[in-house]
Amino acid sequence: MTVSRPGPRPRDQLRLRPPPLPEPRGPLSAAVTARLREPIPGSTPSTAPSPAPSPLPSPADCSVYGDDLQLALYVLYELHYQGFQGVPDSLEWDSALLACRAAIEERFLAALRRDVPMDDGTAPTVTAAQALDALQLEPVGDAPGSVSHFLRDEGGLDQLREYAAVRSLYHLKEADPHAWVLPRLHGRAKAAMVAVEFDEFGGGRAERIHAQLFADLMEDLRLDATYGHYVDAAPAEALATVNLMSLFGLHRALRAALVGHFAAVEVTSSPASRRLAEALRRVGAGPAAVRFYAEHVEADAVHEQIVRHDVVGGLLEGEPHLDADVVFGIRATARLDDRLADRLLGAWRAGATALR
Repeated sequence: MTVSRPGPRPRDQLRLRPPPLPEPRGPLSAAVTARLREPIPGSTPSTAPSPAPSPLPSPADCSVYGDDLQLALYVLYELHYQGFQGVPDSLEWDSALLACRAAIEERFLAALRRDVPMDDGTAPTVTAAQALDALQLEPVGDAPGSVSHFLRDEGGLDQLREYAAVRSLYHLKEADPHAWVLPRLHGRAKAAMVAVEFDEFGGGRAERIHAQLFADLMEDLRLDATYGHYVDAAPAEALATVNLMSLFGLHRALRAALVGHFAAVEVTSSPASRRLAEALRRVGAGPAAVRFYAEHVEADAVHEQIVRHDVVGGLLEGEPHLDADVVFGIRATARLDDRLADRLLGAWRAGATALR
Protein backbone atom coordinates (compact mmCIF):
# COMPACT_ATOMS: atom_id res chain seq x y z
CA MET A 1 0.00 0.00 0.00
CA THR A 2 1.32 3.43 -0.88
CA VAL A 3 0.95 6.37 1.43
CA SER A 4 0.24 9.66 -0.27
CA ARG A 5 2.18 12.69 0.86
CA PRO A 6 0.59 16.10 1.12
CA GLY A 7 1.73 18.55 -1.51
CA PRO A 8 3.67 21.69 -0.65
CA ARG A 9 1.79 24.36 1.22
CA PRO A 10 1.23 27.66 -0.65
CA ARG A 11 4.12 29.24 1.27
CA ASP A 12 6.40 26.38 0.28
CA GLN A 13 5.39 26.85 -3.35
CA LEU A 14 6.59 30.44 -3.13
CA ARG A 15 9.97 29.23 -1.86
CA LEU A 16 10.25 26.74 -4.71
CA ARG A 17 9.95 29.53 -7.27
CA PRO A 18 13.15 31.46 -8.04
CA PRO A 19 13.03 35.17 -7.20
CA PRO A 20 12.95 37.87 -9.88
CA LEU A 21 16.17 39.61 -10.80
CA PRO A 22 16.80 42.61 -8.53
CA GLU A 23 16.96 46.17 -9.75
CA PRO A 24 20.52 47.23 -10.71
CA ARG A 25 22.41 49.73 -8.57
CA GLY A 26 25.05 50.87 -11.05
CA PRO A 27 26.71 50.01 -14.36
CA LEU A 28 28.26 46.73 -13.21
CA SER A 29 25.10 45.22 -11.72
CA ALA A 30 23.11 46.60 -14.68
CA ALA A 31 25.42 44.81 -17.13
CA VAL A 32 25.24 41.54 -15.17
CA THR A 33 21.44 41.54 -14.92
CA ALA A 34 21.13 42.56 -18.59
CA ARG A 35 23.37 39.64 -19.58
CA LEU A 36 21.14 37.25 -17.63
CA ARG A 37 18.08 38.55 -19.51
CA GLU A 38 19.61 38.05 -22.96
CA PRO A 39 18.64 35.01 -25.02
CA ILE A 40 21.30 32.33 -25.17
CA PRO A 41 22.80 32.10 -28.70
CA GLY A 42 21.27 29.17 -30.55
CA SER A 43 18.51 28.65 -28.00
CA THR A 44 15.76 29.73 -30.40
CA PRO A 45 15.45 28.70 -34.06
CA SER A 46 16.20 31.58 -36.36
CA THR A 47 17.61 32.15 -39.78
CA ALA A 48 19.46 35.25 -38.56
CA PRO A 49 22.74 34.88 -36.66
CA SER A 50 22.46 35.29 -32.88
CA PRO A 51 23.73 38.62 -31.59
CA ALA A 52 26.93 38.58 -29.60
CA PRO A 53 26.40 38.78 -25.83
CA SER A 54 26.81 42.22 -24.31
CA PRO A 55 30.28 42.78 -22.87
CA LEU A 56 30.63 42.84 -19.09
CA PRO A 57 32.51 45.82 -17.64
CA SER A 58 35.48 45.58 -15.33
CA PRO A 59 34.75 46.05 -11.60
CA ALA A 60 37.90 48.15 -11.25
CA ASP A 61 36.03 51.46 -10.99
CA CYS A 62 33.42 50.24 -8.47
CA SER A 63 33.59 50.88 -4.74
CA VAL A 64 34.51 47.46 -3.38
CA TYR A 65 32.02 47.57 -0.50
CA GLY A 66 29.44 49.60 -2.42
CA ASP A 67 26.00 48.74 -3.73
CA ASP A 68 26.93 48.18 -7.39
CA LEU A 69 29.77 45.70 -6.86
CA GLN A 70 28.14 43.84 -3.99
CA LEU A 71 24.84 43.44 -5.83
CA ALA A 72 26.58 42.22 -8.98
CA LEU A 73 28.47 39.63 -6.92
CA TYR A 74 25.30 38.62 -5.05
CA VAL A 75 23.47 38.05 -8.35
CA LEU A 76 26.32 35.98 -9.78
CA TYR A 77 26.49 33.87 -6.64
CA GLU A 78 22.73 33.37 -6.58
CA LEU A 79 23.06 31.39 -9.83
CA HIS A 80 24.52 28.62 -7.60
CA TYR A 81 21.56 28.74 -5.18
CA GLN A 82 17.98 29.29 -6.38
CA GLY A 83 18.68 31.16 -9.61
CA PHE A 84 16.25 33.75 -10.97
CA GLN A 85 12.94 33.74 -12.78
CA GLY A 86 13.46 33.54 -16.53
CA VAL A 87 17.22 32.92 -16.27
CA PRO A 88 18.32 29.56 -17.76
CA ASP A 89 20.06 27.20 -15.34
CA SER A 90 22.85 26.72 -17.90
CA LEU A 91 24.13 30.24 -17.18
CA GLU A 92 25.41 29.02 -13.81
CA TRP A 93 28.57 27.95 -15.64
CA ASP A 94 28.70 30.59 -18.37
CA SER A 95 32.38 31.36 -18.94
CA ALA A 96 31.95 35.13 -19.34
CA LEU A 97 29.88 35.38 -16.15
CA LEU A 98 32.41 33.26 -14.27
CA ALA A 99 35.23 35.50 -15.50
CA CYS A 100 33.32 38.57 -14.35
CA ARG A 101 32.70 36.95 -10.98
CA ALA A 102 36.37 36.06 -10.61
CA ALA A 103 37.38 39.68 -11.25
CA ILE A 104 34.89 40.93 -8.64
CA GLU A 105 36.01 38.27 -6.15
CA GLU A 106 39.63 39.29 -6.64
CA ARG A 107 38.80 42.90 -5.69
CA PHE A 108 36.62 41.86 -2.75
CA LEU A 109 39.15 39.40 -1.35
CA ALA A 110 42.05 41.86 -1.78
CA ALA A 111 40.10 44.53 0.11
CA LEU A 112 39.31 42.10 2.92
CA ARG A 113 42.93 41.01 3.22
CA ARG A 114 43.93 44.69 3.35
CA ASP A 115 41.29 45.73 5.88
CA VAL A 116 41.13 42.74 8.23
CA PRO A 117 43.74 42.88 11.03
CA MET A 118 45.64 39.64 11.53
CA ASP A 119 47.32 40.52 14.82
CA ASP A 120 46.23 42.20 18.06
CA GLY A 121 48.85 44.93 18.03
CA THR A 122 51.07 43.24 20.61
CA ALA A 123 51.79 39.78 19.21
CA PRO A 124 53.06 39.14 15.68
CA THR A 125 50.46 36.42 15.06
CA VAL A 126 47.15 35.43 16.55
CA THR A 127 46.11 31.79 16.54
CA ALA A 128 42.63 30.52 15.76
CA ALA A 129 42.19 29.56 19.42
CA GLN A 130 43.07 33.10 20.52
CA ALA A 131 40.75 34.64 17.93
CA LEU A 132 37.88 32.47 19.17
CA ASP A 133 38.69 33.36 22.79
CA ALA A 134 38.38 37.05 21.88
CA LEU A 135 34.90 36.47 20.45
CA GLN A 136 33.73 35.07 23.78
CA LEU A 137 34.43 38.36 25.61
CA GLU A 138 31.01 39.94 25.87
CA PRO A 139 30.94 43.75 25.71
CA VAL A 140 30.38 45.59 28.97
CA GLY A 141 27.74 48.28 29.46
CA ASP A 142 25.43 49.44 26.71
CA ALA A 143 27.63 47.99 23.91
CA PRO A 144 27.27 50.98 21.55
CA GLY A 145 28.17 48.93 18.46
CA SER A 146 25.90 45.95 19.18
CA VAL A 147 22.65 45.60 17.25
CA SER A 148 21.31 42.94 19.62
CA HIS A 149 21.92 45.16 22.69
CA PHE A 150 20.16 48.09 20.98
CA LEU A 151 17.16 46.00 19.95
CA ARG A 152 16.86 44.43 23.40
CA ASP A 153 17.05 47.72 25.27
CA GLU A 154 15.32 50.27 23.07
CA GLY A 155 14.43 48.87 19.65
CA GLY A 156 10.83 49.05 18.52
CA LEU A 157 8.79 46.59 16.51
CA ASP A 158 9.48 48.45 13.26
CA GLN A 159 13.23 48.19 13.83
CA LEU A 160 12.98 44.48 14.62
CA ARG A 161 11.01 44.00 11.41
CA GLU A 162 13.69 45.89 9.46
CA TYR A 163 16.37 43.75 11.05
CA ALA A 164 14.54 40.55 10.09
CA ALA A 165 14.03 41.79 6.52
CA VAL A 166 17.72 42.64 6.11
CA ARG A 167 18.93 39.42 7.72
CA SER A 168 16.56 37.29 5.63
CA LEU A 169 19.15 37.34 2.84
CA TYR A 170 21.45 35.50 5.24
CA HIS A 171 19.10 33.33 7.29
CA LEU A 172 17.02 31.95 4.43
CA LYS A 173 20.20 30.30 3.10
CA GLU A 174 22.18 30.19 6.37
CA ALA A 175 23.46 26.60 6.31
CA ASP A 176 23.72 26.14 2.56
CA PRO A 177 27.14 27.69 1.79
CA HIS A 178 28.66 26.04 4.87
CA ALA A 179 27.67 22.66 3.41
CA TRP A 180 30.10 23.26 0.53
CA VAL A 181 33.01 22.70 2.91
CA LEU A 182 32.01 19.10 3.70
CA PRO A 183 33.85 17.39 0.81
CA ARG A 184 36.91 19.47 1.69
CA LEU A 185 37.16 18.25 5.29
CA HIS A 186 38.34 14.92 6.67
CA GLY A 187 37.88 12.73 9.71
CA ARG A 188 36.94 14.44 12.96
CA ALA A 189 36.40 17.84 11.35
CA LYS A 190 34.03 16.42 8.72
CA ALA A 191 32.05 14.32 11.21
CA ALA A 192 31.60 17.27 13.56
CA MET A 193 30.65 19.65 10.76
CA VAL A 194 28.02 17.18 9.54
CA ALA A 195 26.64 16.88 13.08
CA VAL A 196 26.15 20.64 13.39
CA GLU A 197 24.77 20.98 9.86
CA PHE A 198 22.30 18.17 10.63
CA ASP A 199 20.85 20.40 13.34
CA GLU A 200 20.86 23.42 11.04
CA PHE A 201 18.87 21.43 8.50
CA GLY A 202 16.26 20.42 11.06
CA GLY A 203 17.53 17.04 12.20
CA GLY A 204 15.64 15.37 9.38
CA ARG A 205 12.41 17.34 9.91
CA ALA A 206 11.54 19.89 7.23
CA GLU A 207 9.55 22.11 9.57
CA ARG A 208 12.59 22.48 11.86
CA ILE A 209 15.10 23.55 9.18
CA HIS A 210 16.52 26.79 10.54
CA ALA A 211 15.78 28.65 7.32
CA GLN A 212 12.16 27.52 7.68
CA LEU A 213 12.08 28.69 11.30
CA PHE A 214 13.28 32.09 10.12
CA ALA A 215 10.55 32.17 7.48
CA ASP A 216 8.09 31.46 10.32
CA LEU A 217 9.59 34.38 12.25
CA MET A 218 9.12 36.65 9.26
CA GLU A 219 5.49 35.72 8.86
CA ASP A 220 4.92 36.26 12.58
CA LEU A 221 6.29 39.79 12.09
CA ARG A 222 4.03 40.30 9.04
CA LEU A 223 6.92 40.22 6.59
CA ASP A 224 7.03 38.52 3.21
CA ALA A 225 8.95 35.27 3.69
CA THR A 226 9.41 34.64 -0.04
CA TYR A 227 13.03 33.79 -0.78
CA GLY A 228 14.92 36.86 -2.00
CA HIS A 229 11.99 39.24 -1.48
CA TYR A 230 14.03 41.90 0.35
CA VAL A 231 17.14 41.99 -1.85
CA ASP A 232 16.19 45.36 -3.33
CA ALA A 233 15.66 46.81 0.16
CA ALA A 234 18.89 45.48 1.64
CA PRO A 235 21.91 47.81 1.88
CA ALA A 236 25.29 46.86 0.46
CA GLU A 237 26.56 46.03 3.95
CA ALA A 238 23.97 43.23 4.21
CA LEU A 239 24.80 41.91 0.73
CA ALA A 240 28.49 41.77 1.68
CA THR A 241 27.85 39.53 4.71
CA VAL A 242 26.05 37.01 2.48
CA ASN A 243 28.64 37.30 -0.30
CA LEU A 244 31.39 36.47 2.19
CA MET A 245 29.81 33.09 2.90
CA SER A 246 29.54 32.30 -0.79
CA LEU A 247 33.08 33.49 -1.52
CA PHE A 248 34.52 31.20 1.14
CA GLY A 249 32.18 28.32 0.31
CA LEU A 250 32.81 28.19 -3.43
CA HIS A 251 36.62 28.10 -3.22
CA ARG A 252 38.48 25.10 -1.88
CA ALA A 253 41.50 27.30 -1.22
CA LEU A 254 39.35 29.26 1.26
CA ARG A 255 37.97 26.22 3.10
CA ALA A 256 39.66 27.15 6.37
CA ALA A 257 38.31 30.70 6.11
CA LEU A 258 34.81 29.21 5.76
CA VAL A 259 35.44 27.13 8.89
CA GLY A 260 36.51 30.36 10.61
CA HIS A 261 33.32 32.07 9.44
CA PHE A 262 31.25 29.15 10.72
CA ALA A 263 33.04 29.20 14.08
CA ALA A 264 32.55 32.95 14.45
CA VAL A 265 28.82 32.60 13.83
CA GLU A 266 28.39 29.75 16.30
CA VAL A 267 30.51 31.34 19.06
CA THR A 268 28.66 34.67 18.96
CA SER A 269 25.16 33.36 18.23
CA SER A 270 23.95 32.18 21.65
CA PRO A 271 24.29 35.45 23.65
CA ALA A 272 23.06 37.59 20.75
CA SER A 273 20.10 35.25 20.21
CA ARG A 274 19.16 35.55 23.88
CA ARG A 275 19.03 39.34 23.58
CA LEU A 276 17.01 39.21 20.37
CA ALA A 277 14.50 36.78 21.92
CA GLU A 278 14.14 39.22 24.83
CA ALA A 279 13.64 42.09 22.38
CA LEU A 280 10.88 40.23 20.56
CA ARG A 281 9.12 39.33 23.80
CA ARG A 282 9.31 42.95 24.95
CA VAL A 283 7.52 44.26 21.85
CA GLY A 284 4.88 41.53 21.98
CA ALA A 285 5.99 39.50 18.96
CA GLY A 286 4.34 36.13 18.42
CA PRO A 287 5.70 32.72 19.47
CA ALA A 288 7.17 31.84 16.08
CA ALA A 289 9.28 35.01 16.08
CA VAL A 290 10.59 34.33 19.58
CA ARG A 291 11.12 30.65 18.82
CA PHE A 292 13.78 31.18 16.16
CA TYR A 293 16.14 32.99 18.52
CA ALA A 294 15.17 30.97 21.61
CA GLU A 295 16.15 27.80 19.74
CA HIS A 296 19.55 29.27 18.93
CA VAL A 297 20.34 30.14 22.56
CA GLU A 298 20.63 26.49 23.58
CA ALA A 299 21.55 24.89 20.26
CA ASP A 300 24.40 27.25 19.43
CA ALA A 301 25.85 27.00 22.93
CA VAL A 302 26.33 23.29 22.19
CA HIS A 303 27.42 23.93 18.60
CA GLU A 304 30.06 26.36 19.81
CA GLN A 305 31.92 23.62 21.67
CA ILE A 306 31.64 21.14 18.81
CA VAL A 307 32.85 23.67 16.25
CA ARG A 308 35.68 24.96 18.39
CA HIS A 309 37.10 21.62 19.50
CA ASP A 310 36.19 19.24 16.70
CA VAL A 311 35.64 21.24 13.49
CA VAL A 312 38.39 23.84 13.96
CA GLY A 313 40.51 21.53 16.13
CA GLY A 314 40.14 18.62 13.73
CA LEU A 315 40.95 20.73 10.68
CA LEU A 316 44.10 22.20 12.23
CA GLU A 317 45.20 18.87 13.65
CA GLY A 318 45.52 17.57 10.11
CA GLU A 319 46.43 20.85 8.36
CA PRO A 320 48.09 23.15 10.91
CA HIS A 321 49.31 25.48 8.17
CA LEU A 322 45.68 26.66 7.74
CA ASP A 323 45.55 28.32 11.17
CA ALA A 324 45.97 31.83 9.75
CA ASP A 325 43.19 31.20 7.23
CA VAL A 326 40.81 30.28 10.06
CA VAL A 327 41.74 33.54 11.80
CA PHE A 328 41.13 35.44 8.57
CA GLY A 329 37.67 33.90 8.26
CA ILE A 330 36.82 34.80 11.86
CA ARG A 331 37.97 38.38 11.53
CA ALA A 332 36.56 39.00 8.05
CA THR A 333 33.19 37.91 9.41
CA ALA A 334 33.48 40.32 12.33
CA ARG A 335 34.61 43.14 10.04
CA LEU A 336 31.61 42.88 7.74
CA ASP A 337 29.18 42.34 10.63
CA ASP A 338 30.52 45.54 12.20
CA ARG A 339 29.94 47.43 8.96
CA LEU A 340 26.35 46.22 8.87
CA ALA A 341 25.86 47.13 12.53
CA ASP A 342 27.15 50.65 11.87
CA ARG A 343 24.67 51.02 9.00
CA LEU A 344 21.70 49.78 11.02
CA LEU A 345 22.47 51.64 14.24
CA GLY A 346 23.38 54.86 12.43
CA ALA A 347 19.98 54.91 10.75
CA TRP A 348 17.95 53.89 13.78
CA ARG A 349 19.62 56.36 16.13
CA ALA A 350 18.90 59.10 13.60
CA GLY A 351 15.23 58.09 13.51
CA ALA A 352 15.52 56.84 9.93
CA THR A 353 15.03 53.52 8.19
CA ALA A 354 18.00 51.24 7.57
CA LEU A 355 16.42 49.94 4.37
CA ARG A 356 17.15 51.34 0.94
